[in-house]
Amino acid sequence: MDRRSFDLNYENNILLYDPATKRAVRTRQQSYIDSARIVLEREVANWSMGRRLWNNAVAMLGPVL
Repeated sequence: MDRRSFDLNYENNILLYDPATKRAVRTRQQSYIDSARIVLEREVANWSMGRRLWNNAVAMLGPVL
């Protein structure tokens, strides 16, 4: 199983009708976007092997934890 299909199996889709709930979800999403930072390709290129292994392990196991 490749990582892409592993990730896709954990997708969640919801349909919201209530305007207040939609606003609350959108506000939460925007707070995540606002607190995010850009990860540059050169930063990733400088990651140690340990960091790469850790990030990949977390990415694969995160959905099942």
